Amino acid sequence: MTEEDVIRHSQAACDALSTEDDSLKREVLTHAGNRWSLGIVHVLGVAGTLRHAEIARRLEGVTQRMLTRSLRQLERDGLISRLDYNEVPPRVEYCLTPIGKSFLAKMVPLWAWLIENAEDFRTARERFDASHSRD
Repeated sequence: MTEEDVIRHSQAACDALSTEDDSLKREVLTHAGNRWSLGIVHVLGVAGTLRHAEIARRLEGVTQRMLTRSLRQLERDGLISRLDYNEVPPRVEYCLTPIGKSFLAKMVPLWAWLIENAEDFRTARERFDASHSRD
């Protein structure tokens, strides 16, 4: 598929979205650009079912508040499931849903593309920073 074909396909997909679908697309795609959401999806994809504290240990720097918030957003969008055993002390586990696994699989090509082009990004940033350091 040529770049022009990709652009035409992309435009056709955007044109086909209803206003409601467009809003949903933007909201769900925020997970793709959110450090903690992606981290959670990755951790659950690699490690399987985990408890809140286990996820926190694997995501260096995440606060409890941010982790809880991200888990709720991912659960709301159906990317993860939450299993509350209704025990004392509380025991809650999280795992990827089938759509969450699909989301993770779709992210891998983007990550590979980023790795393949990392040096180009660094060069572009250095060039930009050098030419704009006088501003």
